[in-house]
Amino acid sequence: MENHIFIIIDRANVAKLLIMLLSLSNVKHFNMGSIRVCLRSLQPLFPWSHTAVFTRPLCTSDTNSRPCSRQTNKGKSSELTTGQSRAKNHLWDNVLEGREKRHYSPKSVFAAGTAKRIANMLKSKASVEEEEDALQPRFSRGTGKMQLPDRPLAATEWRKLKTSHANPQRFDIQMLSALFASKAELDIAKSLLTFVAKETGTLSYELLLRYLTLCVSGGHDDEVFDVYDIMCGSFTSLETGASSLFIKSFSRTARWREALSILQDIKKVLTPSPRNYGDVIAAAVDHDDRDTAWALYNELIGKGLSPHQKTWEVLFQGGRRPQKTKAEGRSAEAEQDSLLEILLYLRNNQIYPQHSLANCIKTWFESLPGQKWEGNWTSANPKGVCRCCGSQLESIQLTDEEYQELKDKVMADIIQGPDVFNKTTPEELERFKMFVKRKPTFDVVVDGLNVANINMDKSRQSDTLLAVLSELECQGLVVLVLGRKHMLYPSRSWNRMNMNLVQQKAHCFFTDNISEDDPFLLYAALHSGNHCRFVSQDLMRDHKACLLNGAAQRLFFKWQRGHQLVVDGYVPAGRKVRFQSIPSFDTIVQTSGNSWHIPYDDTEDRSTYEVPQRWLCLTRKQ
Repeated sequence: MENHIFIIIDRANVAKLLIMLLSLSNVKHFNMGSIRVCLRSLQPLFPWSHTAVFTRPLCTSDTNSRPCSRQTNKGKSSELTTGQSRAKNHLWDNVLEGREKRHYSPKSVFAAGTAKRIANMLKSKASVEEEEDALQPRFSRGTGKMQLPDRPLAATEWRKLKTSHANPQRFDIQMLSALFASKAELDIAKSLLTFVAKETGTLSYELLLRYLTLCVSGGHDDEVFDVYDIMCGSFTSLETGASSLFIKSFSRTARWREALSILQDIKKVLTPSPRNYGDVIAAAVDHDDRDTAWALYNELIGKGLSPHQKTWEVLFQGGRRPQKTKAEGRSAEAEQDSLLEILLYLRNNQIYPQHSLANCIKTWFESLPGQKWEGNWTSANPKGVCRCCGSQLESIQLTDEEYQELKDKVMADIIQGPDVFNKTTPEELERFKMFVKRKPTFDVVVDGLNVANINMDKSRQSDTLLAVLSELECQGLVVLVLGRKHMLYPSRSWNRMNMNLVQQKAHCFFTDNISEDDPFLLYAALHSGNHCRFVSQDLMRDHKACLLNGAAQRLFFKWQRGHQLVVDGYVPAGRKVRFQSIPSFDTIVQTSGNSWHIPYDDTEDRSTYEVPQRWLCLTRKQ
């Protein structure tokens, strides 16, 4: 009679046991079929365990016999009670936070610099020849091969260069552009203008504009004044490019009020740019005209424009200096309130100050008389506690009001938006809504096709999906897998046995092959409640852009960072699936009265959908 070995072990000792058995000297013919292993959570460790290696599959239709079985209470309400919601949040704490205590890493797709690091990693895999070709500089046609003089030339020398040029009619324009690009001396450009004036008897608007650009960029403001007189005398009006250059140059000089006049002229035609406003605001602050500076700033905000960070720097720097004249000037209290309003503007618009601006804010706080503010550069721990002052940062979780607002906006702008039926059909969307209504509230929604494509090996798509799903299922979570119908057809990528196990472990909905599943994912996740998370590598930027106002987009991003589970790296066969850490705190300017916490941008590598990792902590000593 054949002997059977019954072994009960924990997950950590599986590999040791198998090695020990294989190394036994008296075992000549080792038959894995003669060993039965009772192992909790074995399936996510060995996603191929449905094969003949084990005598009994770990997942069957007998859900009561499996420790990792999901609940199938179809009568469960689609809304959670307060107690149930707390329990679900506690369950997520066990899934993520317990593991993060041992393996915490700030690595996240939303951490500043992640996109840059990934791009560099992918670039390093390319061949050296491809990199060199990609980095090869591109020159504008006609300027890359021009011979640039290293000194002012006489008219005969310029004429000789012009006749040898491939396009003599555009010689002066292209030469001046090349001189600007090479940061040549101004006297060389002046000798060119002298030559053109003698040759043609006039200077074109286009040539003067290029010369003006060279003067402004080089800080030759006295020369700019001469160009201004020439252009105003020769042309009935100036286009916005020339006006902007004059504003920039005049604002740096004692003639700054003329820049204010040019700004008023631009407003008769169109809305000036934030840079136009910023240049004049800087001039007004520098010349101690705070009323004009703040009037222009409020006008800029009132037009819905976003100021440049340099403008905020100037205002905070000006706030430190005592006013030279007290008569009819803004009071210190009014200016302080206005500067604090800037911080609230940064908060409401989710704008992160660059380090130079953050340093100006720090210096301003510390300069406030009698208030004893102290600023420190710091970071937050995984629990959202400031490492400097010990304050708890604001939660990443949406309030009930925010969640309902976001849900309504997503339903209106994305799920029922004008282009939704370019991605699906009305019949399929209604069928999905009825499907969700009949099911219990989901704890997590999985973008099946997106997750399956994590690994480069397309033959392991169903293996990858099964491994990720098994990890979630063994936490006792109610899971919905969204896929496409082609995933159900047996193929090299989609193993039938794997897909059968997927359907045993989770609720599944398979859309038509031409449909996009992201709207279905958003609908299911938001319908299930604030506790529900979703698994996808997709950053959802297109869907965020579909929301019609900035406030809704910021709410979406906040919800996304607090609910999106991203698989950490690839999913090797037989290895545990790990997810990137989800922050418990929001990365936003915040205050508690006696403290301010300001996330600042300390890297040039941050993409728009990423958030900083460094904070300015400002506390007031009692």
